[in-house]
Amino acid sequence: MNIITASVVLYKTSLSDIEKVVISLNQMADLKLYLIDNSPTDELRSFEGGQIIYIHNPSNPGFGAAHNIAIQKAIEEGSKYHLIVNPDAYFTGDVVTPMVNYMEQNPDVGMMMPQVLNEDGSTQNLPKLLPSPYSILMRKFKKPVSFYNKFIERYELRNVPADKIYNAPILSGCFTLLRLSAIKEVGMYDDAYFMYFEDWDLSRRMHEKYRTIYYPLVSVYHGYESGANKSSRLFKIFIKSAITYFSKWGWFFDSERKRINTRALSQFK
Repeated sequence: MNIITASVVLYKTSLSDIEKVVISLNQMADLKLYLIDNSPTDELRSFEGGQIIYIHNPSNPGFGAAHNIAIQKAIEEGSKYHLIVNPDAYFTGDVVTPMVNYMEQNPDVGMMMPQVLNEDGSTQNLPKLLPSPYSILMRKFKKPVSFYNKFIERYELRNVPADKIYNAPILSGCFTLLRLSAIKEVGMYDDAYFMYFEDWDLSRRMHEKYRTIYYPLVSVYHGYESGANKSSRLFKIFIKSAITYFSKWGWFFDSERKRINTRALSQFK
């Protein structure tokens, strides 16, 4: 049997959200869950017990850095697969076993994500091509409309059949299954990002050496908040992370980005 671990990073998270995600993950009897709590106080420690390990981390180093704590512990205890789960994600039924089985049958897959749904059942368009600064600006301003519509269909791969399994250069970190042997090779989350872009950065590193699979045959629900569009503080964090990302990978001149995106689009011809 494969050892599977999971982690959820908390920050002043509502009890109802934690209960939903814990109930969802508890459907897997042998799964060990790490709750990494970046909150100032440890009021959420009450969820600890059994296969749930609570770690209070009040220094709040950020989303990726907090998940790295759990990933490192998972590696040390010999886990083969590790789930990254947002506290506002939940699911019914067993969505994890089909994903693990797919990874078992395809050792060239380093990470994967399921279909992600809004509360009303509509699909969140989360798999993407590698971003450019133009991509970020277009997604923020959505103008001019005619250019935006054409751009977003291509960038977010919206015209791909809904049930198609494919290799996407960018996967969302809201619900991600990681192969830990691949993580040992490409590295964990880059803790230079406090929040935003850390999942895109990891996706790109993983995509260079492994397939990064969108697997829409199972689905989870996720409360998409788009906080950077509503909070000036989060918007500043978003901009800082964007600068970190493009300074690392290239701004307007990134030949590798073009090559990877062209290869990704070739799957659908």
